[in-house]
Amino acid sequence: QVQLVESGGGLVQAGGSLRLSCAASGRTFSNYTMGWFRQAPGKEREFVAAISWSGGATHYRGSVKGRFAISRDNAKNTVYLRMNGLKPEDTAVYYCYAEVIRAGLPFGSWGQGTQVTVSS
Repeated sequence: QVQLVESGGGLVQAGGSLRLSCAASGRTFSNYTMGWFRQAPGKEREFVAAISWSGGATHYRGSVKGRFAISRDNAKNTVYLRMNGLKPEDTAVYYCYAEVIRAGLPFGSWGQGTQVTVSS
């Protein structure tokens, strides 16, 4: 199982930027598809972005396309989420997620989350 530790959250004004980092340890990082999810108070956890093991494929939820960018550095066992043009509705706890397929089954791990607060 891979261990994940997020960092980089904080308080920012609307229109500002943040870069979240997620450091992984414990398993071969490059085997994992990585993703970011978020959960706002009183709401379900939702998908934000994902990146393939090689970094060659990325996916985003519609509301963050063009503003957020996910990337990874397999040499540093780290995945990033660059967030530009932040809006108050982006306020949430952001979670890093790692998934690997073994014997046809998905195995996932979550980080502890990092708070992002966007003031209007």
